[in-house]
Amino acid sequence: MKFLSMIRADETTGQQPSEQLMADMGRLMEELTRTGQLVSTAGLRPTAEGARVRLRRGGELSVTDGPFTEAKEVIAGYAIVEAPSLAEAVDLAKQFLKVHGTDWDLECEVRPLDGPGCQA
Repeated sequence: MKFLSMIRADETTGQQPSEQLMADMGRLMEELTRTGQLVSTAGLRPTAEGARVRLRRGGELSVTDGPFTEAKEVIAGYAIVEAPSLAEAVDLAKQFLKVHGTDWDLECEVRPLDGPGCQA
């Protein structure tokens, strides 16, 4: 099964990953890619560089340019992982979060993907 792991962070802190964290993350991603557990991953640019497109009942579309002041925690990155169960996908998310050490305050939401090619 494929799972989407969404990493949430408070983008107002201005906290940036250290060179050591990037190196540790690179090693973890290489290992998970080699074993076939990591399908795709990326960080997201700040909300100031994005936009939200909303559809309301009645068909009205609206666009809001970032930053999104009403949202403190935002999706900072994602990973698509391959795992036989939700429990094992959660274990992969734990590995990712542990690499950050003790100076970060992050949350990772893990949800199964649905659609063609997502089920084993």
